[in-house]
Amino acid sequence: MTPQPFLLAENAGIPNNPRLAACLYPAALAGQSAVQIRAHLQERDWTGTWRGVIYDYHHYHSHAHEVLVVLSGSAQVILGGEGSSELTVGEGDVLLLPAGVGHCSPSHSPDFEVLGAYAGGREWDICTPQDTDLAWARGRIAEVPDWAQEPV
Repeated sequence: MTPQPFLLAENAGIPNNPRLAACLYPAALAGQSAVQIRAHLQERDWTGTWRGVIYDYHHYHSHAHEVLVVLSGSAQVILGGEGSSELTVGEGDVLLLPAGVGHCSPSHSPDFEVLGAYAGGREWDICTPQDTDLAWARGRIAEVPDWAQEPV
């Protein structure tokens, strides 16, 4: 499956990732249960799964690559920081977010839920433009190894 890439420049206190594009894999895991999706991701070394929603404020992870799989509903998602790329995601869509890529969901349907995971068993953090030193974040992002396998 060919993903839709989003190569994002630093923007409004969000470093994004200078080497790796965020990617949308439309409906890549549609029709699969949360249990099936979790097993699929674990086989590809995406672990630390959780279920919930995407925060409604701009944030990023400086120490882990993240994948988000939409289990149900739909949402507006902004990638890359304020005023950047906005897209609509729905059931089965997969978002691959390299370390440093800003993301938030300003609105979503009442039934919206994602399953999230992180590449290579990495620990995640929450960084926001207003609370995180950009130079520090850039250094941590540069240390994150590439994923062993794409999530899809």
